[in-house]
Amino acid sequence: MTTETAQLDTTTPRWRRITRHPALMEYRRLACLVALLNLSVFVIGLRDGTWRADGAFALGPIADMALINLSLGILIRQQRVVNALFWLATRIPTSWPLWIRWGAGKVFHFGGLHSGGTVTGTVWFGFLLYAMLANRLNGAAIPSDRTIGLSLAMVGLMALMIASAIGPIRARFHDAFEKIHRFAGWTVLALFWAQTISITRDTGGVLTETPAFWMLCLITLSILSPWLTLKRVPVTIEKPSDHVVIAGFDYGDTPFAGSSNAISHTPFGQYHSFANIPTPGRPGYRLAISRAGDWTGDFIDNPPSHVWVKGITTSGVARIEELFTRVVYIGTGSGIGPILPHLLKGMVPNRLVWSTRSPRATYGDALVDEIEAHTEKPVIWDTDTDGKPDLSALALQAVRDSGAEAVIVISNQKLTRWVVHDMESLGIPAYGAIWDS
Repeated sequence: MTTETAQLDTTTPRWRRITRHPALMEYRRLACLVALLNLSVFVIGLRDGTWRADGAFALGPIADMALINLSLGILIRQQRVVNALFWLATRIPTSWPLWIRWGAGKVFHFGGLHSGGTVTGTVWFGFLLYAMLANRLNGAAIPSDRTIGLSLAMVGLMALMIASAIGPIRARFHDAFEKIHRFAGWTVLALFWAQTISITRDTGGVLTETPAFWMLCLITLSILSPWLTLKRVPVTIEKPSDHVVIAGFDYGDTPFAGSSNAISHTPFGQYHSFANIPTPGRPGYRLAISRAGDWTGDFIDNPPSHVWVKGITTSGVARIEELFTRVVYIGTGSGIGPILPHLLKGMVPNRLVWSTRSPRATYGDALVDEIEAHTEKPVIWDTDTDGKPDLSALALQAVRDSGAEAVIVISNQKLTRWVVHDMESLGIPAYGAIWDS
């Protein structure tokens, strides 16, 4: 460990600190872009008369906009789509200009399209419900009462899902958020099918000839697919301390570095995603699970013999290391879990700064030795003996010493955003989780 660290440049241009502020991160920019595009379509439709015809609301175009946005919001989070996005982003060679690779590395902000699409889709569905009611009040025979009732229930549940996903509410009532998102989401899907069938009957159309039918088939398959791979698998537990366990799996799946899997005690219980730690040349993988709440605390105190695994191995933020010639990893505590597979793989030269309390007593000698053997000059900061470090200064020093092109941060939300903002304000590409799930 070195105690000589670089000082952050306080002369950083103010415009850069503002434009790289977390409040303006790419996730929010994408969500705003979706909203602005929809607003533009709505305004143009008002000008061109798209939303009204013959003195009544034109339900078809409004329903199409609702379907397009909701489909975007759902499909962009499908695990295979996520993996495809990461694959495409990391095809860019390291010989390309840094600014292009910097932007491509932000691929994990795709969640902005999810939130933007689902919120605007809900607004369009609300507009559709209003249009249905207005047409009926003006004497139209359709849509039927059944269709209006289904639409009302659907919009109400979608509004509940959005309300539960608002940052402070989701953080305070996370368990309730997960249940609402899952079970209300399934109910909305069923109502969507019922609404589509009801509208088709109202209009005398053929269900299989409507775009909504085929898009609903795709959406249903997307939502169903993770559950088709649900399996109960054995797990071995190593417990180096009361703060952390190392869970080992070997059931025929050896994931790639930079990925995660979701596990649960019960098939329809809470699922928690952890970064996979595959070891080159060995089958299976490990998970580092530290005490961070009731679920992880119970997992550590009462280690299970089996767990449920849902979905496929999915790419995570650190996979974007492939875009750079050399990277610096900044980790705190169990954040070493997502970092370790990249150290073991050694595909991209790296430096490590890991801050944690009593690393050997907490994580065990074997894990610390493994870390030290697979990275050059690691800085392992013991917070019990040295206090809390200035992670931004340590990151900057590691970048200058190693010539790294980017910094990847695996820590809690506050520290991640702090370090990412500091680095990007200095013109250094930096990446860290955005807590959008």
